[in-house]
Amino acid sequence: MPSIRNLRRALVLFVVLALLPLPGQADQGYPHDGMQVLASQKNFKALFNDLDAAVRKHRMGVVARASASMGAARRGIEIPGNAVYGVFRNDFAVRMLRASVAAGIEAPLRFYLTQNADGTARLSYRRPSAVFKPYGSAELDAMAGELDVIFAKIARDAVAD
Repeated sequence: MPSIRNLRRALVLFVVLALLPLPGQADQGYPHDGMQVLASQKNFKALFNDLDAAVRKHRMGVVARASASMGAARRGIEIPGNAVYGVFRNDFAVRMLRASVAAGIEAPLRFYLTQNADGTARLSYRRPSAVFKPYGSAELDAMAGELDVIFAKIARDAVAD
């Protein structure tokens, strides 16, 4: 008869294995609806800097910026470059909230920079129209259409050589 100790070990092992992702389940459905992925010949640092300039050029604001790779580097750990930029502007925020308070969770909209194995970097973002579509608001749809144009220009300018 199994001991209590062996049953506990088996239970712990079962829980750990149940929490591990299955290989076939990773990134299912990616890229998501409305996802734009732009290749660049630039290295990560150049694309990082050029995205800042492109956001300013198109009169949007970088509201937030986070980078696991930069944080890891400060700890002496090297991982491929990545950064998330939260981008928005107050006039759009006011319009968004007038149309749907619930949609406020979507702001700021994000750009995601990732470093490729060959040293180049790519820029990804979800079109604002895809982000706001689930809210079913004509006002949000109109605003998102304007943002689609701005975000496409920002992305194009950031990756351009």
